[in-house]
Amino acid sequence: MATTNGNSGSTVGYFSAPFAEQTILHGGKQSMPLDYNNTTSPFYSEAERTWDSPQDWTVNGADTLTLYFRGNPIGFAETAPGIITMSGSGTDIWNSADQFRFAFKQLSGNGSLIAKVESIDNTDPWAKGGVMIRESLDPGSRFAAVYATAGNGVRYQARLLNTGAATSDTAIATPEQIALQTPVWIKVDRTGNNFSCFYSTDGVKWISMSWNPQTITMSGTIYIGLAVTSHNATATAAAQFSNVFTTGAVTGSWQAQAIGVAQPANDPASLYVAVEDSAGKVKAVAHPDPAATTLASWQQWRIPLSQFSLGGVKLTGVKKLVIGVGDRANPKPDGAGLIFIDDIGVGHPAN
Repeated sequence: MATTNGNSGSTVGYFSAPFAEQTILHGGKQSMPLDYNNTTSPFYSEAERTWDSPQDWTVNGADTLTLYFRGNPIGFAETAPGIITMSGSGTDIWNSADQFRFAFKQLSGNGSLIAKVESIDNTDPWAKGGVMIRESLDPGSRFAAVYATAGNGVRYQARLLNTGAATSDTAIATPEQIALQTPVWIKVDRTGNNFSCFYSTDGVKWISMSWNPQTITMSGTIYIGLAVTSHNATATAAAQFSNVFTTGAVTGSWQAQAIGVAQPANDPASLYVAVEDSAGKVKAVAHPDPAATTLASWQQWRIPLSQFSLGGVKLTGVKKLVIGVGDRANPKPDGAGLIFIDDIGVGHPAN
């Protein structure tokens, strides 16, 4: 079991049961959450595993240390025109007040927003990533939205009155739309006070949703954009969007805001693994991406064991494994966040 030694800015596991992460997984039934905080000295954060008896990492021709990791992505990032990574947490976009991250521009009059949802994390079957038109940035605002969900297909949801209960197309949702999975195209359109939503599997042929149109009174300049919620108060869901574009009188640059609840996102930082042998010799290896903590999906990291042995570590007598965030050799302030570690192993990979 990995622990923190109390000398760095890290917390391993959650403060309340079940302690390990049981939703954001690469394999098995749980992963290890590692909370890092490098804003104060010593400016790095570590989790470690120490063995009572030294371990031989060379048996059966083992030559590689493998682990999987993922971070909470930067809250909103447009990496290229129309290609957006975005994360969101919160209990839901539902009832009389919403909890999600909203990235938006301003809309005056008629307009639409189209996006291809490439993926949405399965933090809950109702985790959502989609397109939304919203009257205000208040949690109880009127809105119309169509989402790709993690386990309930593509759904049209709306709030017809401010601070009223949200409603949806559940009663008339078709088997086809419920079965849809990412990647999928979605579209929300406003014509006066009529709001309609659509989906497509190819971005060419659009299917009008059975709930069209919904009449929602919105006046003045309103907001049009992307919405993501994890439907899970203890987790953050990442969504990947592409082909994002608008029509109509849409103005301004992208802005992102937390609606209803604070939205976590990792500060960029590097990731490293250190191995120590029974003689106290230590070698650390850094991940090639200096912002590894912001990577939104599970990443496989294979480290040749030779990188440790060339640093003087005796691989037949491994005493300690350390996973860290920051720059151990040259510590400096670089922020805080949460990463997840899973499926650590030593062996000879098949490919």
